[in-house]
Amino acid sequence: MTSAALACIAGAFEHPLRNNPHLSLAQIHEQVARGALADAGLSFSDVDGYFCAGDAPGLGPHSMVDYLGLQVRHVDTTDTGGSAPLLHAAHAAQAIAQGRCRVALVTMGGVPRSQPRLYGATVRPADATPEGPFESPYRGAVAPMYALVARRHMHEYGTTPRQLAWIKAAFSQHAQHNPHAMLRQVVTPDDVLASPLVADPLHRLDCCVVSDGGGALVVVHPDVMKSLAKPRIEIRGSGESVKGQLGGDVDLSWSATRHAGAAAFAHAGLGTQDIDYASLYDSFTITVLMQLEDLGFCAKGEGGRFVEEGGLLARGGRLPVNTDGGGLCNNHPANRGGMVKVIEAVRQLRGEAHPAVQVPGCEHALVSGVGGLLGSRHGSAVLILTRT
Repeated sequence: MTSAALACIAGAFEHPLRNNPHLSLAQIHEQVARGALADAGLSFSDVDGYFCAGDAPGLGPHSMVDYLGLQVRHVDTTDTGGSAPLLHAAHAAQAIAQGRCRVALVTMGGVPRSQPRLYGATVRPADATPEGPFESPYRGAVAPMYALVARRHMHEYGTTPRQLAWIKAAFSQHAQHNPHAMLRQVVTPDDVLASPLVADPLHRLDCCVVSDGGGALVVVHPDVMKSLAKPRIEIRGSGESVKGQLGGDVDLSWSATRHAGAAAFAHAGLGTQDIDYASLYDSFTITVLMQLEDLGFCAKGEGGRFVEEGGLLARGGRLPVNTDGGGLCNNHPANRGGMVKVIEAVRQLRGEAHPAVQVPGCEHALVSGVGGLLGSRHGSAVLILTRT
């Protein structure tokens, strides 16, 4: 039996605030954990597995298990940046299938907006990384590394900045219905193109928000799920992959999502035609375009036309995407947006999304996360969730 048949997401909670100057990292993790457990109808005493990544303060689970007062028999600190919460959900399902735990708690949180000094103090020197001595002299930064991918896509396939701008415009249409979203104002492609250039061809509105906050998930054994009131959301399939510089054979036309997505679809026994809703990582607009193509929702090079024709819209779109506004408009906590992607997929499957963006009869949802730099080395993870 697969892990997909043996685990369900019972609880999900997104921190409602985007600016938390008076909260510590530990407090945010505790608040989202408490919210997810309450959503599931469980308590801290029920938890016997804990999962976190590098955004958790202290020595990972050692510090947080003690702080949360947990009694656990399994922990996991896999860290792949923004895609880590997706891996944690998949790994929790695997741990449950192996009998290592029955109620797994996954938390993430951060305060890069209100307390950026915490992040500057903990970043490792570039030269300490294996690639540092070779790459740090070129002073590569986050936005330019994504801009490289965007420019290459434009060169290869004729994609335009206006087509990328349609992604932001679509998500702003969704964000207007989210009372917690950082940016609720609807924008047009013209507004995106009129915003300042950050790294050519990416404008400021092509970039995600920087927000405090976080989220948590509770993944449980199906026997536990039977006693709970929430709809049964199964982790049907999962996949993960890492892409680097491939020994100098660099090809920016595809991402690790290509392999992670293929594995998730094979695991789930489903195809793109079965997906009713998708949460796609949107650190930048180009990140969305790459995932659309690499997951197979459209052919390589056709993503620009897909989004320009309104394909991402909750109403009338071929594939409703990021109905909470995504990282481009709603929330990108701790500079790691994967957790929020899973939470909105759970809302859609439960029928709990805002009525203006709820996908009717949502049965299968896909969640895709990207952590790292799309233009150099990154890790992708894909989940397929099913309401049964």
